[in-house]
Amino acid sequence: MTTENELFDPILDTRFKGYPRTQPPKRRSEIGQAGWHVLAGDLPLPLAVLKREALEHNLAWMQARVRQWGIDLAPHGKTTMSPQLFRRQLDAGAWGLTFATVTQLAVGVAAGAHRTLIANQVMSDEDLAGIQLLLHAHIDLRVVFLVDSLAQLGLIEAWAERHHESLPFEVMLEIGVEGGRTGCRTQEEAVTVATALRQSKAVRLVGIECYEGLAATGESGADTAYANALMDRVEAVARHCDTHGLFEGDEVIVSAGGSAIFDLVAGRLKPALKAGVRGILRSGCYVTHDHGFYKRMLSAVDQRLGCDCGESLRPAMEVWAMVQSCPEPGLAILAVGKRDISFDLSLPVPIARAARGSLVPEGVPADWKITGLNDQHAYLRWDDAASPQAPAVGDRIGLGISHPCTTFDKWHWMPVVEEDLRVSDAVAMHF
Repeated sequence: MTTENELFDPILDTRFKGYPRTQPPKRRSEIGQAGWHVLAGDLPLPLAVLKREALEHNLAWMQARVRQWGIDLAPHGKTTMSPQLFRRQLDAGAWGLTFATVTQLAVGVAAGAHRTLIANQVMSDEDLAGIQLLLHAHIDLRVVFLVDSLAQLGLIEAWAERHHESLPFEVMLEIGVEGGRTGCRTQEEAVTVATALRQSKAVRLVGIECYEGLAATGESGADTAYANALMDRVEAVARHCDTHGLFEGDEVIVSAGGSAIFDLVAGRLKPALKAGVRGILRSGCYVTHDHGFYKRMLSAVDQRLGCDCGESLRPAMEVWAMVQSCPEPGLAILAVGKRDISFDLSLPVPIARAARGSLVPEGVPADWKITGLNDQHAYLRWDDAASPQAPAVGDRIGLGISHPCTTFDKWHWMPVVEEDLRVSDAVAMHF
């Protein structure tokens, strides 16, 4: 069993990518006192880092938003899987945490989460047993997961029949969309499943849920129409369940929210029902934001909210790499690749450079672009092959990322840095 010290303050050493081979092992809490600087050659590159000021700004910004909307926040933990960041989110005021799997849930509970959602279907014997073990070990723990079919309910009931000592599972009904992922596709199907959930002794129906993010385009007209149509369906099913007494408990949870068009669902999470309603937003990527996909999505969010750019979310993650070769005009090869940085939504973006020996990052020309990634190499190209601003072997290049989830899972730890890239703290990840 992982102890609290191992979870929050693990020993870091050369087993972990990005840790200097010239340094002895250190506790995570000791990293900030080591005097390291990303551009001083104290740590090996490539290296993913978190910017402290942007991180703290984002935590406060999102918490203030949900407070204004009169709803709660249960950030999706799969984004970071970092106990240190979980604790920061909870300390900032989050109602609880969201996870995608029971394995992730166990890390969150060990990190101090008492109210949790699993935004996914749970049905395997091992996962159902794992939830029960956590519930029995933590008397104040709440775990709510999703159900979207009679077939899933049948598997849960079969397990419960073999385990008479088990507590009823708290579940939310999921509403889905045609061509999307999970979730009931029609109101008739949703009502049928909800009715069966209410009649089952193995579960307690405590809410209703959807996920709107897969269809986000960044175009406000289309996104607004899509989100409204989805939330109209959620509200119609919620009203039916409320009218027919299908919900159990003191309040009904209504939940939605990725990190792309969260503002379009936030105002629909507290429908007028006879029972009390707790609206819960589940955005996760807001904690670091990014320089790509979510930056583009947020520009539309900011327009809808009337936000000034300086007030909005800020990119808090960068990956620094070295120019290892300039084999032909207009091309530099960076020692960073798919093993180190996300590429699933779009390629990394060059945002800064530092010449060898310099501790001060500078901006980069607008025509610099990453055009491809191999496992350990990135292709940096620019338009003017003879440009005097061309990168040189030994330069350090800062890259912005697109989609933080798939950069976090490539690292077991990350330094937290100040604006000048001086290391002041560190976080660990548990994927």
